[in-house]
Amino acid sequence: MSTSFNTIIKSEKPVLIDFFATWCGPCKMLAPILKDVKDNLGDRITVIKIDVDKNQGIASKYQVRGVPTMILFQNGKQLWRQSGVLTKEEIIKTIIEKSN
Repeated sequence: MSTSFNTIIKSEKPVLIDFFATWCGPCKMLAPILKDVKDNLGDRITVIKIDVDKNQGIASKYQVRGVPTMILFQNGKQLWRQSGVLTKEEIIKTIIEKSN
């Protein structure tokens, strides 16, 4: 596991990790939604995409069994996780509630 990943999730700012696969249809639906979330929240959040096929170690460590799976971290703690596609509004609401 890369040190940079561990450093990123320990950030005081919420970090939303999107575990995805290039072959995954729902992942392709989620991508523009997450872009909107980032555009909406700006510097208040970091959004990172992790391809599970290229990063099997990280996906395994966090027991990602299906894609897309989103995991929200802050200060090194997992605050929330969800598999599947949610709306922009649902994701933003969850990030604000869980990270305050």
